[in-house]
Amino acid sequence: MNANATEPPHLEADPQPPLALVIGSGFGGLAAAVRLCAKGWRVQVLEKLHEPGGRARVMRVDGHTFDAGPTIVTAPLLLEELWRLAGRHMADDVTLRLLDPFYRIQFDDGDHFDYSGDPERMRAEVLRIDPTAGPGYAAFLAEADLCLDLCFDTLSCQSFDNMGDLFKAVPAIVRMKGWRSLHAMVATHLQHPKLRQALSLQSLLIGGNPFSVTCVYSLINALERRFGVHWTMGGTGMLVKGLVDVIQGMGGRLRMGAEVRSIHVSDGRACGVSLTSGETIAADIVVCNGDAAWTYKNLIEAKHRKVWTNAKVEKGKYSMSLFVWYFGTNKRFDDVPHHMMMMGPRYEGLLQDIFKHHHLSKDFNLYLHRPTATDPAMAPPGCDTFYVLAPVPNLQSGTDWASHAEPYRAAIAKALEATVLPNLSQHLTVSFMTHPQDFQDHLLSYQGAAFGLEPLMTQSAWFRPHNRSEDIQNLFMVGASTHPGAGIPGVLMSAKALDTVLPEATTFKRSL
Repeated sequence: MNANATEPPHLEADPQPPLALVIGSGFGGLAAAVRLCAKGWRVQVLEKLHEPGGRARVMRVDGHTFDAGPTIVTAPLLLEELWRLAGRHMADDVTLRLLDPFYRIQFDDGDHFDYSGDPERMRAEVLRIDPTAGPGYAAFLAEADLCLDLCFDTLSCQSFDNMGDLFKAVPAIVRMKGWRSLHAMVATHLQHPKLRQALSLQSLLIGGNPFSVTCVYSLINALERRFGVHWTMGGTGMLVKGLVDVIQGMGGRLRMGAEVRSIHVSDGRACGVSLTSGETIAADIVVCNGDAAWTYKNLIEAKHRKVWTNAKVEKGKYSMSLFVWYFGTNKRFDDVPHHMMMMGPRYEGLLQDIFKHHHLSKDFNLYLHRPTATDPAMAPPGCDTFYVLAPVPNLQSGTDWASHAEPYRAAIAKALEATVLPNLSQHLTVSFMTHPQDFQDHLLSYQGAAFGLEPLMTQSAWFRPHNRSEDIQNLFMVGASTHPGAGIPGVLMSAKALDTVLPEATTFKRSL
């Protein structure tokens, strides 16, 4: 070999892509992980619990399958988009079934309103209750459609990163007259109390008091009409399983039983985490799907926080919490639909007790979920699976749930037995509960609030914890407690909003 020959240059191996740690495997965290993988990041999801899903985890007891949390699937296009990012089709992994009716609203006097996606049947239901309500109902639908058109593909999917983003949104807020409460907007068009309840209670599904939240949330009504209300065959947990498969197929990793004790910050940048096991993990960015208030107050040292100080966290107005009773029966109750909203004798007064006075009242409004109406495989043959959910005050009420949980459950059981589930106590086979203390202790939600900050106008969009942290570089937020808010569409859109502030892995510059 000629000693003077030029040797080919030594080619160093390409460095690994930057690492993103995702804290929490709820829908927001899973959606963020898919989007990060699609941008070329190495992704590791850290989950405190021993199975994925967060509040959407699954519990199986004696042949019954219980979805712990969200069960109403709207806007499936947001889910389908995640599968497409992986080059896959959601329909290959998940079967969605359109429900009819979407849900039944049962009033305290025994009358009910079947809420569906059929425009003529809905109009007939409205006119049955109030024959004069036709023009007002049409006007309400038009306003709800406007809110959806102005928000869904624009404001909700864009991160509110600075004041300029807020100023850009002002014209849309003015067009929607967003300073009005949802109930006030409904009441402008409809006079009958039952119709006002039926068309404003939807904000409770995202933790908002219809007498306080902005009327922008009328878009929920339009969202349901435009895209339908669906059930995931096999339970909502099948969506979780499908997304986990997508993430792993894209090269992402998930670790269960990995609770984060603290987020490391160096030179103003998030650079990794410590687990409660003592393990530390270095990372280039951290994406948190945990409760934002809990995260800022408990996982990040105060010296790193100039915006989300302890004082600011403590001054926030937090959403309601939830009491949920899961139960199974050895018979079927075929007169009960898949979703039923059961209204109590009070509406505004009860909600004021929950949200304003933080008082646990003796009366309640209930959401009764019977998945076996659509999906008999959720229970053993000839049996039913249920959960019943009651909005309750968060832990600011001072309620000792260790002593109050069983009496409260018994009162709910008595009300169900007297109305839609006769002889329920004779047919119970499975029974367990979760309550606000569990939301704080097990799901790490500040004040046991089930939905983070209450979605008031002054705690929404730019005023809500940002998708890109205001305090710490390379720290990002997704999920119910950040923009745009709660509900399956909301948390999926929080991950989509994250896309607007997160660089591609190839353009990310590691700090030296």
